[in-house]
Amino acid sequence: MANIQTAERGMTGEERKVIFASSLGTVFEWYDFYLYGSLAPIIAKQFFSGTDPTTGFIFALLAFAAGFIVRPFGALVFGRLGDMIGRKYTFLVTILIMGLSTFVVGLLPSYASIGLAAPVILISLRILQGLALGGEYGGAATYVAEHAPHGKRGAFTAWIQTTATLGLFLSLMVILGTRTAAGEAAFADWGWRVPFLVSVFLLAVSVWIRLSMNESPAFARMKAEGKTSKAPLTESFGQWKNLKIVILALIGLTAGQAVVWYTGQFYALFFLTQTLKVDAATANILIAASLLIGTPFFIIFGSLSDKIGRKPIIMGGCLIAALTYFPIFGAITHYANPALEAAQKNAPVVVTADPNECSFQFNPTGQKKFTSSCDIAKQNLAANSVNYSTKDAPAGTVTKIMVGNKEIDSFNAKLTPDGLNFDADSKKKEGEFKKTLAGAIKEAGYPAKADPAKINKPMVLALLTILVIYVTMVYGPIAAMLVEMFPTRIRYTSMSLPYHIGNGWFGGLLPTISFALVAQKGDIYYGLWYPIGVAVLTFVIGSLFIRETKDNDIYAQD
Repeated sequence: MANIQTAERGMTGEERKVIFASSLGTVFEWYDFYLYGSLAPIIAKQFFSGTDPTTGFIFALLAFAAGFIVRPFGALVFGRLGDMIGRKYTFLVTILIMGLSTFVVGLLPSYASIGLAAPVILISLRILQGLALGGEYGGAATYVAEHAPHGKRGAFTAWIQTTATLGLFLSLMVILGTRTAAGEAAFADWGWRVPFLVSVFLLAVSVWIRLSMNESPAFARMKAEGKTSKAPLTESFGQWKNLKIVILALIGLTAGQAVVWYTGQFYALFFLTQTLKVDAATANILIAASLLIGTPFFIIFGSLSDKIGRKPIIMGGCLIAALTYFPIFGAITHYANPALEAAQKNAPVVVTADPNECSFQFNPTGQKKFTSSCDIAKQNLAANSVNYSTKDAPAGTVTKIMVGNKEIDSFNAKLTPDGLNFDADSKKKEGEFKKTLAGAIKEAGYPAKADPAKINKPMVLALLTILVIYVTMVYGPIAAMLVEMFPTRIRYTSMSLPYHIGNGWFGGLLPTISFALVAQKGDIYYGLWYPIGVAVLTFVIGSLFIRETKDNDIYAQD
């Protein structure tokens, strides 16, 4: 049985060191990973400059997601090592891989310099970062939990949970500082590299601190007794008694936690900048401020979970988020870009098109050009954050856009022989079409950008903070709960996989999926259906089939 300690005593110096060392390392890891997401539009221009802006942005988001897609494989590789040779050395390796990959991104030549090699190398580095992050979280969470006294695992591991938000906050601050010091033009040209390059100093500090740590007591005792697992992958996923817990942890916990997390942090930032056209500096400051205000709630909800349980807090967060996302994002539009909201109400836009001409607005490779009059119309409306409804037209009809009382004809384009660009005649038509459409939507009151003087910053900040508090509800207790669900001998492997499938696939792909859904449907809020659906699924499965874990013995080896 475990060496049970009372929850009433204060935190020892060694426990503070364990939490600080693990948390600092994961802050750094998340800082690295978030840099790419925050700089996606600039990176799209630097490394995918041969594509149109909308496709380039989606391609950049996909490269960001590539790092998330491989995270479960990192969980398998490093989880196995962590259960066989130890927690400490495994997540020391992960931070080295992550940090060096990030530093190299800052040195990587652009598409203009080395052509196709640039995006290929970039995505390869993203994959290495994803593999490393797949091993990092499980190690940090397991290491801290196995050092925590009984009755305080939620409070102790909640510090690890703050690291993702603090990493995002740090990345936004470094980006904002560099952008301000260098100026917008210089930042877009070379200044964006600075946040990647300075990370090497954080890497040095993190490695130095981690080298000074000891192995976790639970693993050290198990290793001394010769009871470590010889085949953690087989034990974790080849035996139904453990595999069913892994599946439930994924569907009933981490999938919903992930979409609430990414909606409250990343999608909120994309919504402000890409949909509401709020300038990047203002949007970053608002997001950073909401994170700063909301971060203490990770500790609050983690500590509360030690008293009332992990499950009710996580399930409550999923349900409340699903019920309130639409009104919250509608309110963000109202306070951040009231002119856009007014235009959507007063000047409805209708697209009349042959439905057989309309395809799904998603082109991750950046090679396909949309040529039908329907696709061209929808792509341009989405780029201007214009909501629209669709009416079917007879086959062969050229798409028409009705903006208020003004009707605009779209056009069918032809490609150059290489299939990568519009031909000369189509480019001329495109220029005329864009000019006419821009004039019509401007006349109808659709703003090209959010007016800084009309942004109600206190209200936007309040709404963003609510979204962050939802994040803290689902994410604060999750590490303790996952650690408590699995035995010591296979804990690193078993908990890492559902966490990283949930956060890597369900969460990491959220911006790309939601962006494509909005472009396809013609509704700036339509992308919210994805996180809402997943959160509801987790609430139902988790409520029915997940057991409370706060009183489990985490020293159990079987």
